[in-house]
Amino acid sequence: MKICQICAVDFSLYHMLLPLMKGMRDAGHEVVGVCSDGPLVEKIRAEGFRVETIEIERSLNVLSHTKSFGNLTRFFKNENFDLVHTHTPVASLIARFAARAAGVPHIAYTAHGFYFHENMPAMKKNIFIGLEWLAGRFTDTLFTQAQEDAETAKKHKLCKNGTIVAIGNGIDINKFYPASPKSYRKALRTELGAKDDETVILMVGRLVREKGYVELIEAMKKVNATLWIVGDRLESDHASDIDDAVAQAKSDEKLKKRIRFLGYRDDVNQIMRAADIFTLPSHREGMPRSIIEAMMTGLPVVATNIRGSREEVDDGKTGILVPVNEPAKLSDALCKLVNSPKLRETMGSASRERALALYDEQKIIETQLKTLNLS
Repeated sequence: MKICQICAVDFSLYHMLLPLMKGMRDAGHEVVGVCSDGPLVEKIRAEGFRVETIEIERSLNVLSHTKSFGNLTRFFKNENFDLVHTHTPVASLIARFAARAAGVPHIAYTAHGFYFHENMPAMKKNIFIGLEWLAGRFTDTLFTQAQEDAETAKKHKLCKNGTIVAIGNGIDINKFYPASPKSYRKALRTELGAKDDETVILMVGRLVREKGYVELIEAMKKVNATLWIVGDRLESDHASDIDDAVAQAKSDEKLKKRIRFLGYRDDVNQIMRAADIFTLPSHREGMPRSIIEAMMTGLPVVATNIRGSREEVDDGKTGILVPVNEPAKLSDALCKLVNSPKLRETMGSASRERALALYDEQKIIETQLKTLNLS
């Protein structure tokens, strides 16, 4: 079969979809990637894939979306795809309408986390549910990562024929694992400037407000530990609303000694092996890979009690769940782990065991291939 994998930005195509593209290619299919142009496109092409760049804005710009719809419709018609598989909220809406207009035989959609969520104002939430319902009239297969999202999709009838499957999320178990021997971990920490007696908290995520950075920076005022922040802001991100918090973290006498911004890194697996605690205080998620990566590395996790995250973290056993946008509760949870090396070890071991049982990337890929009749 000839398959199109499409998302809005190159970051998602490279970091989220490349393993699936490889799995489909290994199963004997032709796979073409589509996204907006960006620096990671060439890395995907270097893996032997054809990638076509079609601009898809991550915004509510109707004029831009109309142009993207036209470009995608023409592209899909010219390519004669057997399957168009869409990802990320805006790209999935536009691409499903375009694929239908082009007469693509099968349209699949993976909801990595619906744009609407429990903390969104009701009117706004209902608008986005309505858009998903409309696009669902043209969707043959709907994958969700979180089981909670699958139940939501069934409740609101977001797939016309009811083929809704919660596939979970997964990572490469050969890439994320605890540091061994301990001397290797010490070398990593030395390289990143951490002393032996420092407790290191790690946060991985784009520098946008919905990842919880404002609350995390506020919480760190009361946490006697070092925070490493790995992540950057994409050109398409609208995130100036965290600039004040970031500036404070870099100028406040106490915070600038505790918080280090490491920027975009391609060695997150190694950085995780050098950390002691992982945190992700997001406002919304689908099924966050970063938590799974941390669990697979053997780290205890402090996350917010939201869909996806609460499915991954077994509260009280593999980590601690806290309310959204409550810095004091976040601070208390981090302090609890900072002050108890034994608890960190116990929860970290349980995290690793749970991740191995549930989040093997190859099993997730196999489920998708089987459901789409590609295996």
